[in-house]
Amino acid sequence: MALAEATGTAAAERASGSSFYNAMRILPRPQRAAMFEIYSFCRQVDDIADSSGPRGERRDELDRWRADIDALYAGRAIPRTQGLVAPVKDFALKREDFHAIIEGMEMDVVADIRAPDDATLDRYCDRVASAVGRLYLPSEALRDAGIAATDPATVLASPALGKVCARLVERARAHFAQAGEIMARSPRRTVRAPRIMGEAYRLILDSLVDRGWSPPRRSIHLSRARLLWIIMRHAFI
Repeated sequence: MALAEATGTAAAERASGSSFYNAMRILPRPQRAAMFEIYSFCRQVDDIADSSGPRGERRDELDRWRADIDALYAGRAIPRTQGLVAPVKDFALKREDFHAIIEGMEMDVVADIRAPDDATLDRYCDRVASAVGRLYLPSEALRDAGIAATDPATVLASPALGKVCARLVERARAHFAQAGEIMARSPRRTVRAPRIMGEAYRLILDSLVDRGWSPPRRSIHLSRARLLWIIMRHAFI
């Protein structure tokens, strides 16, 4: 019991720095605890991928996580996967989804992502979140806009960057619409957290479009008041 409580506390602390934290907090207790543990797992493997250690060592550590996930599903959870035991059982989480996350992190370890093709970008986004310092604009969009470079600084300085971003904005809006249709098929109380996250990120996208893509590019973020309004609206309606 003490180990489980300590594991749960550590997971909650890792999640507290996430932009998803407030959305996760309104979930029913079992779901909230499960999301904290899943987020903790994602953070730990992401930290491996983004560390400055040798690529070989980072791949070895991700391989150890694969083995630990396999052991978890075989009923032999070790301390760092103990917190996932209940979520896996209670919510029928699939082993292949954990492996997919690890594989996504491994994409960053094998080589820095620089102007991937559309298929690679879709696969990467399906598995992991973006990290600072790489270039995730798809090579097809860059090429169509007449940008031959893959160096982030050069691409960001290009006057044709807006054409690339407009293409991605269109794709993002389509994904938001698809997500909205999926959530509309579920009772509102069961999709409160994803609705909060979706609305927050959609507003950020709108702000990015309004700001434009030419330098100087000011940072975009939601105010605490706006985020609290979103949370309150979805938590009680």
